[in-house]
Amino acid sequence: MSATPGLTPAQLADLAKYDTPTICNVVELFDMRPRNAGYMNETIEACFPQMPPMVGYALTSFFRSQSPPRGGDIYASLTRQIEQFAELPGPAVLVFQDVDHPVAAATFGEVMCTTYKAFGAKGLITSGTGRDLDQVERINFPAFTSGATCAHGYSHILAVGVPVVVGGITIYQGDLLHGDRNGVTTIPHEVAGQVADGCKEFATAEQIIFEYLKGPKITPAGFEEARRASMHAIETLGKKLRGGK
Repeated sequence: MSATPGLTPAQLADLAKYDTPTICNVVELFDMRPRNAGYMNETIEACFPQMPPMVGYALTSFFRSQSPPRGGDIYASLTRQIEQFAELPGPAVLVFQDVDHPVAAATFGEVMCTTYKAFGAKGLITSGTGRDLDQVERINFPAFTSGATCAHGYSHILAVGVPVVVGGITIYQGDLLHGDRNGVTTIPHEVAGQVADGCKEFATAEQIIFEYLKGPKITPAGFEEARRASMHAIETLGKKLRGGK
């Protein structure tokens, strides 16, 4: 897990004001990683697309349900996970890699999600599936999965705090995550404190185009002028975020 200090509650709340595509747009401006890296692919979808963005720090686990555990059960493992919440830089987002191929049963249900939320978790992501979705939605707990399965099989947690592969990327314990109906992305710790302010300025730059398109008489030439003005504002923002580089 990164030793980088976590963001303040106010900074996390600011990040939650913006959708995940805007977060990705601003992270790109720092030019810290390839533009096709750092976010989960289309296999991970929001169970409750209407919920606002989820922001928190990854607590990672391996999960399986195809065969019985050698000892213990799924609920016995919850305590191990909850004990590690305090080691994170901020509120937890549970991240599971389901190691069964194909997925055999649901990673989570009502009891698990209610427990996680009671201890301050902000959401859950699994490469597997979920169940009790009506109940989980009622407690307003964001969840991201590859689908739904009605049964829990021989569900158990194999390991906690290990790097996991979910949605095509590796997630490490303590990674900062942002997710909504558009998907889930990581936010590099090194720039996380600047991203929310960058999102505000990015939205203002994009608004140049939207305002023009609302005008009474739009033309291709006028649109091109507005587009260039917007791109200039975004390029200026990028230089500012990179320290003038």
